[in-house]
Amino acid sequence: MTPEIENAFAAIRSQHGPESIVRVEQMLAAGKQDRHPLQRGAKWILPGISRQPWHDPHGHPELAPVVAAFEANHASVKKELEAAWAVRRNAFSDYEHYLTRQSDWQALYLFRKGALVEESAETVPTAFQVLKEYAVDTGVLCPLLECHFSTLLPGATIAPHSDLWNFSINLHLAVDIPEGCGITVAGETRSWQEGTCLLFDYSFEHEAWNRGTRPRTCLLVDLWHPETTVPERKALVALITEIRTLMGEG
Repeated sequence: MTPEIENAFAAIRSQHGPESIVRVEQMLAAGKQDRHPLQRGAKWILPGISRQPWHDPHGHPELAPVVAAFEANHASVKKELEAAWAVRRNAFSDYEHYLTRQSDWQALYLFRKGALVEESAETVPTAFQVLKEYAVDTGVLCPLLECHFSTLLPGATIAPHSDLWNFSINLHLAVDIPEGCGITVAGETRSWQEGTCLLFDYSFEHEAWNRGTRPRTCLLVDLWHPETTVPERKALVALITEIRTLMGEG
């Protein structure tokens, strides 16, 4: 570990107790430790997180208010998204995953690089306000990642892959869903139901597709996994931020 990480970890232990970030330290010491076979593509696996690919969106008290707020505001979110797609297409960009970039996968960002994307407050005000009030201000949004409208064009596919780690979890609000779309996580395929959310651990191998005739849009929100603690989250932010700095990602 670098001196910056060691100092950050020492401060967290001083505030929260000597055992408060043991799992983070175990993750660093173990490297690619014991994991589910369908998590083999993930870089980091925090020990003690349940090996559960799919989650009940309403099943975690910490996350349930976020889910309820997005579902309750679906009609407004969809209306604003449709207007943005029709007249503000330049607000969307090719989605750049850490593995690839796809022109048939368009993204409109609400949160990125550790901060809200203020321009989106005008473009999609309802989604922006719900995200800020229920996820950012409450601390359940993982600031290491992002929130964006994810639009798969007709014929687009997202190849099977695992994301980087298991200590955050991915929420999908189904905004505009044509026939012929689906997602598979850890071998189990589900369909989005417009106006409702799906919640899954994306350290498990997953893929998605749009075999329909019009774009499919979900609002993707990266939240802290509910089985992580506040001191662990602080340590993970310090760790990943320092790694990105060393890699020149800044």
